[in-house]
Amino acid sequence: MDFQVPDMEKIRRRLLDLILEHAFQYSETAGFKLAHGGTSQFYFNCKKVTLDPEGQFLIGNLVFDRLSDLEIDAIGGLTLGADPIATAAAYSSWLRGRPLQSFIVRKASKDHGIIAPIEGKVKAGDRVAVVDDVVTTGSSTIQAITACRQAGLEVVGVLALVDRQEMNGRENIEKLVPNFKALITRDEVMRIYRRN
Repeated sequence: MDFQVPDMEKIRRRLLDLILEHAFQYSETAGFKLAHGGTSQFYFNCKKVTLDPEGQFLIGNLVFDRLSDLEIDAIGGLTLGADPIATAAAYSSWLRGRPLQSFIVRKASKDHGIIAPIEGKVKAGDRVAVVDDVVTTGSSTIQAITACRQAGLEVVGVLALVDRQEMNGRENIEKLVPNFKALITRDEVMRIYRRN
């Protein structure tokens, strides 16, 4: 199959546009309540981008490109935020001739059938990258890393779609997995937001 690799900087700029238009909100006061209970001036809800067909094309190619040096076998993370990112990257990997498996880390084990905390074609010893849509404290990413390690997977990298640059999320993750990357940072989004 012939697949022309897109211009990564061009698609990264387009992803920033989509995030600003559909996923980002800002308030002069700390009016947004966050999952961990705190409040912030910044709010990112990336589902409108990660579940969008154009967003999946952009994210899939960018994630695959940013993780290509890690020689991973699979990519995944905690459901729900990581699911469309991992799936998009796996699809892009197949188009680009280096197929990666995607996997889902459950928030809680199911109570029927084969009780598995991780779904997908991964096995102990596989080299994996954990992804997440937004990193604040890092707790959901850390939960995924822990589950992967308990399943015998070797977590060699972490990638976030957006690093909120608050609550020490990056630092908390890097204590477990030093190789942390973010496609987009809050500071970058704010620079563009203030220009518009």
